[in-house]
Amino acid sequence: MTSQIPRAAGGALPADAPAEGPTRGPLTVEELGLAARNHAMPLEALHEEITPPGLHYILTHFDIPYLDQTAWRLRVGGAVQHTLELSLADLLEGPVVTVPVTMECAGNGRSLLMPRPLSQPWRLGAVGTAEWQGVPLGYVLGMAGIDADALEVVFTGADAGIQGGVVQRYGRSLPVSEAMRPDVVLAYRMNGSALPPQHGFPVRLVVPGWYGMASVKWLAAIDVVVSPFEGFQQSVAYRYQEGPEDPGTPVTRIRVRSLMVPPGVPDFFTRRRTVPPGPVLLQGRAWSGGGTVERVEVGIDGQWIPAGLKEAPGPFAWRPWSCEWLAEPGEHVLMCRATDSTGACQPLDQAWNYQGMGNNTVQKVHVMVEEAAGPLSHP
Repeated sequence: MTSQIPRAAGGALPADAPAEGPTRGPLTVEELGLAARNHAMPLEALHEEITPPGLHYILTHFDIPYLDQTAWRLRVGGAVQHTLELSLADLLEGPVVTVPVTMECAGNGRSLLMPRPLSQPWRLGAVGTAEWQGVPLGYVLGMAGIDADALEVVFTGADAGIQGGVVQRYGRSLPVSEAMRPDVVLAYRMNGSALPPQHGFPVRLVVPGWYGMASVKWLAAIDVVVSPFEGFQQSVAYRYQEGPEDPGTPVTRIRVRSLMVPPGVPDFFTRRRTVPPGPVLLQGRAWSGGGTVERVEVGIDGQWIPAGLKEAPGPFAWRPWSCEWLAEPGEHVLMCRATDSTGACQPLDQAWNYQGMGNNTVQKVHVMVEEAAGPLSHP
């Protein structure tokens, strides 16, 4: 469980906590350090229906704990009828489910906001889709027997550190109703192989449809509780806030989003795209944690046209889309936006929030269409 210092009234950290507000300045040394430790999925990997583990985004809050799978145990306790201590071998004997899941960091797009909240400076690539295999969480909770007055289920990882002046192990909770969903998985395999260390080896939680902060890695303990969990990553971090004194509302399900495979070829430094004139197949992926993606539109210099959609590999995985564009010489701005079955649609301009959460504004790709010899002439 999380050990933390008290917070000031209104949800803000104490005055002596080492926290800074958003900035309009250049990237800080600390942000560059975070960007070097963590990594985004290169957008050209949107070609892949299932993201290879080495291309899937990574966000590690503290250090990667190196765990011995033979000694590892998962403790299940709290408001349950039977306290459990499970080995990896015990989990391997349980029922097996495989769920394709698009997972996205709640801070994806944070560095595009202005002023920029100080944290991991994501642009657009904090996302990936993997096939997670493991035992249903509900099966394990059923073995333990949840008490009738249980409210939430708390998941604690083996990773420890300090954030916002708070000494903690990374911990998050889910309402009991969400935890008991049949597609919530205690995963021990990713894309058919054992979890890589950076993805939570030997066992992690995977919560389809929720932003990645809910899918606790390096799982060490599950505690059923009868009152709301107040750990730092639940009650301070991952909140939609208007300012530091605003307690905010919790980040939960993934907002509808689409991304485009960058067309043509990039400039090494600026990453601006160059495309030869003529027919160009624009393509990408779209997803939502709130409903099924029902429509994707592609913007060509502000004019929107419908894209074709194909089926997703699963109900919580991204849908491929494509659209033909007859590229004419000159500079162009390409965009894509998705709409889901709830009617939610990506905004053209993102509403700012203090932590930079849930930024699902439409992607804009600046391209130069020009005649070129050499490799630009060949797809």
